[in-house]
Amino acid sequence: MLAADRGLLHWRARRGLGDAGLAEHAVQETLLRAWRSCSLFDERRGSVRTWLLAIERNVIIDIARARAARPFDTAWDEIGDTGETPFAGPDFVDGLIDGLLVTELLSRLPSAQREAVVEVILRDRAYREVAADFGVPVGTVKTRVHYALRSLRQLPRAA
Repeated sequence: MLAADRGLLHWRARRGLGDAGLAEHAVQETLLRAWRSCSLFDERRGSVRTWLLAIERNVIIDIARARAARPFDTAWDEIGDTGETPFAGPDFVDGLIDGLLVTELLSRLPSAQREAVVEVILRDRAYREVAADFGVPVGTVKTRVHYALRSLRQLPRAA
């Protein structure tokens, strides 16, 4: 694994969890899960980086859910802090509502655009990999994503 890949994993974990210690734990857990399931890696489905990012996404979700289930389970160094409850971000209900909203918005797109957005934006895959999977040129995938995002921006805003 390249240092850039480890840096990317740590950056995404830090951004998702809001805590450097948890981010390091998430990276270690990601690499451990990858090591345990390395026989399942299929290079036809994507690069090692994409595979590690998918594993990390699941690790971050697991950690966030565990923190939501035990919101007052604090470390010793957090006890001295006064004031705020140690939540990293939105609670489970906010995530569920966001997920339902995304599903609703995606359902308004033509299937080709929806599939491109899901793969490139939501699954964080490279245009080149998605194009290879779809059997179309890279420019076609970029165009589908562009027009999908433009269509979503033009939808009326909820009050």
